[in-house]
Amino acid sequence: MRGLSASEQRIPEAAETMEDNKNGPVLGKSGKKICCSCPETKSVRDLCVINKGEENCADVIEAHKQCLRAEGFRVK
Repeated sequence: MRGLSASEQRIPEAAETMEDNKNGPVLGKSGKKICCSCPETKSVRDLCVINKGEENCADVIEAHKQCLRAEGFRVK
């Protein structure tokens, strides 16, 4: 096998990579990814689960899910 020549090692232009990335990350109404949406309810949920256990935090977990749904994400 031979290596690629310099002309074959072309780096795509930024516009090409943007076109190819039509299935990029899903963004909510605020333009944020799901991991960065609803930081207030997320931190309350996380602290509750850490301190009390998931089984004792159903209300704050549901509040976070509702916030994510309001952002346009599909959450079970």
